[in-house]
Amino acid sequence: MLTGTTTPGDELHSFAEQFVSSPRGARLARRLAVRRMEEWGHPPASDASCAVALVVGELAANAVQHGRVAGREFGLRLALDAAVGLVRIEVADAATAKRPPTAPPSSYPEGESGRGLLLVDALAVRWGAAPRRPVGKTVWAEVSVNAPSG
Repeated sequence: MLTGTTTPGDELHSFAEQFVSSPRGARLARRLAVRRMEEWGHPPASDASCAVALVVGELAANAVQHGRVAGREFGLRLALDAAVGLVRIEVADAATAKRPPTAPPSSYPEGESGRGLLLVDALAVRWGAAPRRPVGKTVWAEVSVNAPSG
């Protein structure tokens, strides 16, 4: 079930959905984010949609890899504020113990992971993490978008 508002002419739009905590769930989250961006006037090949897709993909992959708790899903929430030109992306998981660093390390020369947060840092105006009640955390990022294409 998809939830959200997409009334034409509105300045504020939102979308929220729960996904199975698996690589397939992360891919679906990314695809649905692209679809929602298109509904909001940002075609899949636009810079705005590509940036949101990359950030959603990285945060969802991290939720699956580092925030997975057996039997629990992860959540995605997108909120577009067209008046200020920002999309807020929130990915919530059930793991409280593993929080991302406050800033990505400057380099990962030999590591097998960690580069995703560098990408998020480069694409987002700002990003961070917050505890989620009653359990877990929400990692969020705000991405700047241009006026809708059309």
